[in-house]
Amino acid sequence: MTETRAFQKIFTKITKITKATCSLNADGIGNEELAIVNGKLAQVVKIIGNEVTLQIFSGTEGIPTDAEVIFMGKPPALKVGDDLGGRFLNAYGRPIDGGPELMGQEREIGGPSVNPVRRKQPSELIATGIAGIDLNNTLVTGQKIPFFADPDQPYNQIMAMVALRAQADKIILGGMGLTNDDYLYFKSVFENAGALERIVAFINTTENPPVERLLVPDMALSAAEYFAVEKKQKVLVLLTDMTLYSDALSIVSNRMDQIPSKDSMPGSLYSDLAKIYEKAVQFPDGGSITIIAVTTISGGDITHAIPDNTGYITEGQLFLRRDTDIGKVIIDPFRSLSRLKQLVIGKKTREDHSQVMNASVRLYADAANAKTKLENGFDLTDYDERTLAFAKGYSDKLLAIDVNVDTDTMLNTAWKLLSDNFAKEEVGMKEELVKKYWPETKE
Repeated sequence: MTETRAFQKIFTKITKITKATCSLNADGIGNEELAIVNGKLAQVVKIIGNEVTLQIFSGTEGIPTDAEVIFMGKPPALKVGDDLGGRFLNAYGRPIDGGPELMGQEREIGGPSVNPVRRKQPSELIATGIAGIDLNNTLVTGQKIPFFADPDQPYNQIMAMVALRAQADKIILGGMGLTNDDYLYFKSVFENAGALERIVAFINTTENPPVERLLVPDMALSAAEYFAVEKKQKVLVLLTDMTLYSDALSIVSNRMDQIPSKDSMPGSLYSDLAKIYEKAVQFPDGGSITIIAVTTISGGDITHAIPDNTGYITEGQLFLRRDTDIGKVIIDPFRSLSRLKQLVIGKKTREDHSQVMNASVRLYADAANAKTKLENGFDLTDYDERTLAFAKGYSDKLLAIDVNVDTDTMLNTAWKLLSDNFAKEEVGMKEELVKKYWPETKE
């Protein structure tokens, strides 16, 4: 049976129910359209002929076959406007911070990526204050890059640090599967830092249905597009955790009886992730969207389908690793990579940047070889001892995630570490740069 009430189509005969979806016969329904099924929010995920399949965000438990299905005639939308600043919202764009309902223009979420013709090659530096990023893996506006981290590493704290330190006009946080503690941590950090007005957060916690996570990136990116396109602002989008987002995709596809691909992920995983990451863009007139995401990796397995697909889409990755010598989490210089850093190094930063970066990483690699010699019982040379001393200082003063200094200070710190442990000819840098920047006296 079907009826129409205030432009809404209503059906009362469900033909199929799974754990996460239900199907019915209906005409004139659009893909991704929202519906209410027995009082529960749902979204159209598949249409074949006149058979429509709906994904029920909170699960199908308790839904009878004669349940009332009300189609809302539109896909999920977000009200955009200047009052988005400082708000904490749920996966549907509704306030969870006790504030008023959003005012503004309603925009459908999940639209297409920007036409490549409208894009400009990224050329603006995004400084984070974290030396392991700014010195070795400099980020550029319009870039898309993930943190690869073990689940027990403090990646959400690092995301909060990046949000506070990054030189961006707006920070959009998309939190998926956050613990309540993590949600409150983000909220208190932003409030205490007095940075709330430039933060917009879309939060799905572990207490919310996992399937709701699928809306969070699209909500975050719709807000980002408003500020980047209409306000010409430099927007940084932080998405955590994309592994939990992918797990939600897996839940839906498995319950729709789709044949899983590698690691029980859906076959559409690559395009599902690309649809999000490809929203990163530098516009010719100044606005930009930069995406930094977290992908948690279980047991360090980067061959898993989620990090594997992510690596093909993004422009590098930032690896977190606990350094046993200093007992801190560092940005691993060997496994991290920013594929766009050459667009700003030495152009938007000091002339010695690339030489200092290359020399430091090369000597850090020599220290890794010395460590292997030591572990295997071989005697160390004087040079080996000096590389180990350099590596410890380099990790502690530059690679550790608690370092918060500007790029010039990072470069000066690196020169000091080099001069403390090596002779000028051992660092292998251009003579004119050594003459100009080599510290005169050792303290």
